[in-house]
Amino acid sequence: MRRVFRTLATSLCIAAGVLLLSAAGGARDATATASDAARAIVLEVDGAIGPATADFVMRGIDDAERTGAALVILRLDTPGGLSDSMRDIIRRILASRVPVATFVAPSGARAASAGTYIMYASHVAAMAPATNLGSATPVNLSPGGIGGDERPPPSTGGPPGEKDEGDPGAERPGGEVGPEQDRSPAAGSAMERKAVNDAAAYIRGLAKLRGRNAEWAERAVREAVNLPASDALEENVIDYVARDIDDLLAQLDGARIVMGEDEIVMSTTNLVVETIAPDWRTRILSILTNPNVAYILMLAGVYGIFFELSSPGALFPGVLGAICLVLAFYAFQVLPVNYAGLALMVLGIAFIVGEAFMPSFGVLGIGGAAAFVIGSVILMDTGAELYRVSLPVIGVVTAVTVLFVFTVVGMAIRQRGRPVVTGREQMIGDAGEALEDFENGEGQVLIHGERWFARADAPIRKGERVAVRAMRGLTLDV
Repeated sequence: MRRVFRTLATSLCIAAGVLLLSAAGGARDATATASDAARAIVLEVDGAIGPATADFVMRGIDDAERTGAALVILRLDTPGGLSDSMRDIIRRILASRVPVATFVAPSGARAASAGTYIMYASHVAAMAPATNLGSATPVNLSPGGIGGDERPPPSTGGPPGEKDEGDPGAERPGGEVGPEQDRSPAAGSAMERKAVNDAAAYIRGLAKLRGRNAEWAERAVREAVNLPASDALEENVIDYVARDIDDLLAQLDGARIVMGEDEIVMSTTNLVVETIAPDWRTRILSILTNPNVAYILMLAGVYGIFFELSSPGALFPGVLGAICLVLAFYAFQVLPVNYAGLALMVLGIAFIVGEAFMPSFGVLGIGGAAAFVIGSVILMDTGAELYRVSLPVIGVVTAVTVLFVFTVVGMAIRQRGRPVVTGREQMIGDAGEALEDFENGEGQVLIHGERWFARADAPIRKGERVAVRAMRGLTLDV
């Protein structure tokens, strides 16, 4: 059993090493670097906004300030993300001593949800043709918590609070919404209304700070409306529509940007562009905070501790399991975890183990598997696909867990049922040969090549076969 686990653990370590090397290999892509020339630093933000993304952006702005860069450009393509991570990025942009331009690119990209807030917070907001932004309605990602990525509620496209003309039950974008299905913030729970009102006030404040369209910003929160690049420019939601980075820099040349209480004039003609992709640290954090990876790390930690408890002193399973659990707990700390789901998973594993030790005609086993699956499904039960555990992963892991527990526990039970092969207890039942005629029921026997003093209730002749019934000190009863 130890050999099997060591083989699995070695394979896991090799896979992790390959993953780290591949992550480090694409750490930094600089299209041009120059220590003396003025620079524009381009930070690539592609995917969900999470703790790893926030860390990457904040370190990028820190580096720009430290090295005296003239401009930071966030090249953004995101479906949304976590509210806390979004606010960390916005706080850093608002405090930045270097102008920050958010550029939704390339064509086909989007700045949905959290991306819209970041656009409004930036000193410069720009989009490439055939891009869009909006759908900024917050949703509940965990009990009592609000995230930034969402499935937007249906919207009529009108101003907040305005109802459609005609039949109140008429079909609207997103499905049938009548009086009984009012999706406006006023129809939600107190927590939902508080979240939407807070988000609306937040984005209005950012819009007024940057002199952008505050009314549309509020509609993006309350009605989840969207705009393409050209319409966003007309509506004063963004400042520029540009084909690429070079086009954006050309349009920015001579522009006046407010930085705190000062106004600066941008000079972007001779800027050297340096593109920075997420480094190995950001990639590893992104991997750890992937819900599927965090889910598997937690189970790997449980397996490791299980092996250590079943084979005390093995050390390696316990150490590896503890490391996996710590990494999983770190990921759960920053992910929208439903702890009722986590409790159901632990209860399910306990029931499956109980079935192996106390056969209950499948009641504990089936109940444990059901609890494990339900707990896995609601572990990160959110309105956002980005922060859910994949159903195929749940199915595979559930099957592996059931097989693993029944196989390992079954091996342990079978091992305990086998005859003892070492120590004093192993002598009971073994056969030997009398070395002499027993006198007064006592004599010597040969067992396992060893000469033992023995007692017997019946006469025994030299050469006869004997069997050990009991062992009293160094004397055998045969």
